[in-house]
Amino acid sequence: MDLLEKKRLWLMAIDILLLNLALGGAFALRFEGNVPAVFTSNYFSIAFFVTLIRVSAFLYLGVYKGVWRYVGMTDLLTILKAISLGSIIILAATWAVVPGLGYPRSVIIIEWLGDVMLIGGVRMAFRLWSHGKMKAQVKDQPQSRVLIVGAGDAGEMVARQMLAHPEYGYQPVAFADDDPQKQGRKIHGIIIGGGLKDILRLVEHKRADTIVIAIPSAPGQVVKEVVEQCQQARIRFKIVPGIKEIISGEVSINQIRDIELEDLLRRPAVNVNLEEMAGYIKGKTILVSGAGGSIGSELCRQIATFAPGKLLLAGKGENSLYHIASELALKHKDLKLFTLICDVADAKRVDRIFEQYQPEAVFHAAAHKHVPMMELNPGEAVKNNIFGTRTLAGAALKHGAERFVLVSTDKAVNPTSVMGATKRIAEKVVMSLNGKGKTRFLAVRFGNVLGSSGSVVPLFKKQIASGGPITVTHPDMERYFMTIPEAVQLVIQAGAMGKGGEVFVLDMGQPVKIVDLAKDMIKLSGLTPGADIKIEFTGLRKGEKLYEELLTAEEGVNKTRHSQIFMVRGKHARLNDLPKLLPPLYRAALTGDEAKVVAAIRKVIPGFRKEG
Repeated sequence: MDLLEKKRLWLMAIDILLLNLALGGAFALRFEGNVPAVFTSNYFSIAFFVTLIRVSAFLYLGVYKGVWRYVGMTDLLTILKAISLGSIIILAATWAVVPGLGYPRSVIIIEWLGDVMLIGGVRMAFRLWSHGKMKAQVKDQPQSRVLIVGAGDAGEMVARQMLAHPEYGYQPVAFADDDPQKQGRKIHGIIIGGGLKDILRLVEHKRADTIVIAIPSAPGQVVKEVVEQCQQARIRFKIVPGIKEIISGEVSINQIRDIELEDLLRRPAVNVNLEEMAGYIKGKTILVSGAGGSIGSELCRQIATFAPGKLLLAGKGENSLYHIASELALKHKDLKLFTLICDVADAKRVDRIFEQYQPEAVFHAAAHKHVPMMELNPGEAVKNNIFGTRTLAGAALKHGAERFVLVSTDKAVNPTSVMGATKRIAEKVVMSLNGKGKTRFLAVRFGNVLGSSGSVVPLFKKQIASGGPITVTHPDMERYFMTIPEAVQLVIQAGAMGKGGEVFVLDMGQPVKIVDLAKDMIKLSGLTPGADIKIEFTGLRKGEKLYEELLTAEEGVNKTRHSQIFMVRGKHARLNDLPKLLPPLYRAALTGDEAKVVAAIRKVIPGFRKEG
């Protein structure tokens, strides 16, 4: 018998003792100590019968699955239900089934009350004793005095967890909440001392040294304002994760984390039609190219949750593919995963994969995306981004895939960089194939994603860690930003909506100045921009724009049934000319000569880097 079973038997033995105390006390109270002989002669039979019924009810409702040290309202309600169920059974049995054991109903009522008080009371007393013992053990440990911003459900759960677990070193001292009806009241004995504008006053008055932001639905601007007040007060600040990160609606102290850049740029939650998304993924064979990259790996994570029949992870980087494959294998043990080392421009290898696995949906995320690097290697950008796309899309058409989704970029709009131009031409290649078979071809454009390997965020983190300076190309440079998970959710949703031939644009919100992004990251590190970490402007690099666009001058957008996905209005020009324009472009790419590559691109996209 293991230790857990022994503990449960001890708990059951304690309950049996308490149940019999309650029963004996109920008889004594009912008859004022003079219990009639008719009941005393049958008392042991009555006690055995009552105990058997009540313990059976406890077992049936899972009373012994709880842990006394953490007993709470849910456990007490379970005990109340079990005791009440037992009383109903006893009442029915003694008067209808076993009349010989009948005794006054008033005894059953008194006993019910005694059971509730004793069974529940002993458990609560044990919890209080355990809590007191724990507090005594950690009383000499330093405690952070915490001001909790947000007195809603998340704030309440944070305070409750801190009070229940003093060993973590947090002591909640006050709440701040803008709801005037809450101010002045208490939660778990902790005062709601004012609104967000009162944070500095509350920090000083309550001698708080840590702030925890517990408003999971708060927009980024609110988080930013709180962070600025924290910096004025020169105290630490942390945050409770967003609603989707809170498992089963519960907040754990371990989930309270440092504030990240994503919290300051918080956008409205992405709403997706899960049923529609699952409709074309569940049970199907799905291929993701560039599966080891930032977007590709997140596509794999989210696709895996929809239970595809097979998930094909294709890419050139063996290490990155290994990491995402290992992660998925651990989380989705029944998922059929296939890791395929593949250059999307290798026509024979791509065709062999399609012939062997017959993918039904393709998400094409493989691309060279680094703008300055592609300026130095224009031929590679053309071969991978344009001709890799043509090879993969051609194989999808040949082998009858149901749909092909190209992950595009805002840099494809009025491109000034080789990378942007190659993605623009890739869109044209995909659109030119639509309608030539049963495959639905579509593209999805969006801007920068936070945390991707090629974004400025990892660079800024390294520069801050080394003491600066942070390098920004221009004080007016702006970019659109999304988090990787929300971008991928919308890509999958767009894939479900597409009928073929569409270019979708994701709602990127408002553009963010890169210099402001740098300042926010410095502040999140607890430092002061300009004083602790300097910002230097290095000038625009070749191919870079000050502002990114999501549409060309000729394009507009139509609304779709999804509020965060728009469809580009307008047709791609010169699609019929692609068969004669692409071969010279490929030959130029083989030379690697920038001038020849740019000249060949200009044939496809007139106006690209016009001379003079």
